[in-house]
Amino acid sequence: MLEDISPSGPSPAIMGATAPLLSKVPEVTAIFWLTKVLTTGMGETTSDYLVHTLDPAVAVGLGGLAFVAAMALQFGVRRYIPWVYWLAVVMVSIFGTMAADVLHVGLGIPYLVSTVFYAAVLAAVFFLWQRTEGTLSIHSITSRRREAFYWAAVLATFALGTAAGDLTAVTFQLGYLGSGVLFALAIAVPAAGYWKFGVKAIPAFWVAYVLTRPLGASFADWMAVSHQRGGLDWGSGPVSIGWALAIAALVGVLAYAQRPPMASARG
Repeated sequence: MLEDISPSGPSPAIMGATAPLLSKVPEVTAIFWLTKVLTTGMGETTSDYLVHTLDPAVAVGLGGLAFVAAMALQFGVRRYIPWVYWLAVVMVSIFGTMAADVLHVGLGIPYLVSTVFYAAVLAAVFFLWQRTEGTLSIHSITSRRREAFYWAAVLATFALGTAAGDLTAVTFQLGYLGSGVLFALAIAVPAAGYWKFGVKAIPAFWVAYVLTRPLGASFADWMAVSHQRGGLDWGSGPVSIGWALAIAALVGVLAYAQRPPMASARG
């Protein structure tokens, strides 16, 4: 779904690895997209909760340490392990949100400027990845170098999506619910392009991947913020916990589905 499903790829020499890894990313299914959206919302409200509960510098520092630890764990395994992979995505979501917010809240940079900046960063990552490896397919993540490009792109998509969501909700004054609806409609465009109009799988996938960030974050913010800000006023802490439990349940389903088949009983 919205990706190159071919498991084959260039030889290990072309991939820049002497001992290729097993696939380090999940299959792109409906559960993948649902889990991805949940991580974006959970990252948004968790970042907000930490920054407003702790000293912002301390919160960013802790977020950075957790991000580095999760990346070290992900890079340390040689195959896709659901809880390890999705823990890394959650930490990227939290830290990516903080990175985007630092430009606006900490440095006073307008959301429009930060959105353009992170779009340029993502474009640069894609350019270097394509130029170096010859493909942007997530199903070719079988070397450390490709894995590094992949996670650099993921981090850039989260920062870009955060800035874009705040741009529509705050600068363009659509509000969080309005932004959520807007991005729900927008994410249907690459899906329709792939399924109905022959758009290539890889660009369709990455466009949809970027859009999941403001989609999930907008609805999570709508649940968390006060009535005065157009939200449900559930609070960032409770929303974070609720979305985290949903993520844990889906990751449990993915882990169960990945388990090796049991040997048939002998009669």
